Parts: sequence; structure tokens; C-alpha cells
Amino acid sequence: MADRQKEGSKIYVVEHLDPELGPWSALEYQAIAEESLKSGVKFCLSSVSKGLEIPSELRKITNLEVEHRSVEDLFQKDKDRVCLLDPAAKAELSPDDGAHFDVFLFGGILGDDPPRDRTSELRKRGFSGRRLGPVQMTTDTAVRVTRTVIQQKVPLQDIPYIDQPELRIDEHESTEMPFRYVKDNEGLPVMPKGMIDLIKADSEKGFKDLF
Repeated sequence: MADRQKEGSKIYVVEHLDPELGPWSALEYQAIAEESLKSGVKFCLSSVSKGLEIPSELRKITNLEVEHRSVEDLFQKDKDRVCLLDPAAKAELSPDDGAHFDVFLFGGILGDDPPRDRTSELRKRGFSGRRLGPVQMTTDTAVRVTRTVIQQKVPLQDIPYIDQPELRIDEHESTEMPFRYVKDNEGLPVMPKGMIDLIKADSEKGFKDLF
């Protein structure tokens, strides 16, 4: 991976901090992998436990790399080129950061509600941090926004967002998603394929059961 990094290709890394992989995270990771493939960038899951079974839909995506090593081990010689997307960082991510960083690091699961400071475990390792604004995002949204800023050179404030969108479960029930999403051309939140069906199927459960 270090060799590919030196070739100038950006790498988006999610440090998977859980011993399990729930359906919510699986759909998010699949969306990240597919979008990264289309964008010509690498996507890596690091710190994956050796006993964790990766769904076949994820395994077949060619640009996804699953690493049992931590991100610190993977990039120990190039730590200064790793950018941690950190809600507690003082500086916002900008297009100029593409010239300073080759690896963009995310601590899963970002989309907890209420937010748990999962990124703190990575913050302690001394990576440079950048913020994606004040509102909590799902992991796939955070990667999508970062890729838009870095690859497409679009400033954070110019990306269209929709906050806490309401999803209709049925004619009698709706649920408010407690996150920020990128807004598509039809004014709808960009979500992984299958996510709305998952939310509807498990609407009687708390969000913590879906991750």
C-alpha cells in the first residue's frame, strides 16, 4: 500500500473499530467502495479482526483492501501524509489539503446516535486532523464529502447538504435521520443502496441495532 501511496493516488481508510460488521456498516462500506472505484481512488478497511467475515458483496469490489493491520502500522513511515477526519479538529478540510495529504482516515462508526467520540482513539495517535463541519455525518457521507473536496476541489460550504431528513416508513409513520447527508439533484439525501429498505425493515429498533 505504501508503494501505491507514493504513486500519488489518494487512499481513503476506515479504521474499523468494532469486532463485528453490522448491516448498516456493510451497506456504507459497499457504497464507499463502489464510489471510490468510480473515482479512481483506493478504499481500505484497516484493523479488521481476522475472525470477521466480510460479506461477498464487499469482497468482490476490486479496489477494496481489507487489512488486519492498523492504519498506524500501514503508514508508519508516512504519518505526516495522513489526515484524520476529526469532529474535534480546529481546521476545516479544504481543497488545498489534497496537496498535503495522501491518506484520509475515518474512524468507524462515525454515524452513532448520539455521537460517541470513536475518533478519539485515532486522535491519540498524533495524526493531523481536519473537520467536516459541525453536523454529525454517516461514515459514507463523510467519505463522500471528503472525496468531493479533495478530488473535485469543491469547498465544504459549496456542497449541497440536507440535515436530519425525514424518511417515510409507511402512510402512518416516518422517522427523522439524525445525520447530515449530501443532497442529490432531486433534493433527496444520498444514501447507500438498500439503506432505506433496511431502515424501514428495522424501524421498530433503535439505530444502535443497525450498525
